[in-house]
Amino acid sequence: MHPKQIVKSDIDRVLEAHHREVFASLERLADKLYRRNPREWRRAGLDSREAAMARLFAAQHDWRLKEFDGRRGIEVMRMAFAADFGGDRVAALIAGMGGMIQTAWGDRSELFIMDELDPQSLSNCARNLEIAAWKLAQSRDEAGNLLLLSNEIGADGTRNLSFEREIGKMIGWLDMSSTIVADKNRRVVTRILQSLATAVFLPVR
Repeated sequence: MHPKQIVKSDIDRVLEAHHREVFASLERLADKLYRRNPREWRRAGLDSREAAMARLFAAQHDWRLKEFDGRRGIEVMRMAFAADFGGDRVAALIAGMGGMIQTAWGDRSELFIMDELDPQSLSNCARNLEIAAWKLAQSRDEAGNLLLLSNEIGADGTRNLSFEREIGKMIGWLDMSSTIVADKNRRVVTRILQSLATAVFLPVR
């Protein structure tokens, strides 16, 4: 056993596993989006999908890409759905999600006995992913074209909902983490209900 395991509770280890699963799904989502939207990594001046993925998941950037002027989280996510945005929408969405999730996690990837997470921030983060999933499926340019291609129905009626499923997994892990932290600290989490068509991203701190 590594010495640092001594100062971790069972709950800490469970939450860390949830964190890993969330980011594993985020990476799969990014790969799927780049496969369906290769023009996005080209807009960033990159040579390949692999280079685009490495920029997001192999580089040390704290989810603050230079092209977004040091901004992070929800502010960057909004860019992905702005009709007048001319940059890499996949990078904006994924980096925005990654920054938002890390903010909800207090910018940690490991937890120890004295660390505390905010269950409301984790819950708000999950709700924001629901909003992002809706925007991903609905946001269009002035010509009526989807800003980003994701889920699809084939000519034979086959439905590809793999994008929605990955986001759904992330939502599930975040909600479970929120419930565990709230139960541990005897906190009450307020579930904010919004119409997806008019929903705004909720604050995460």
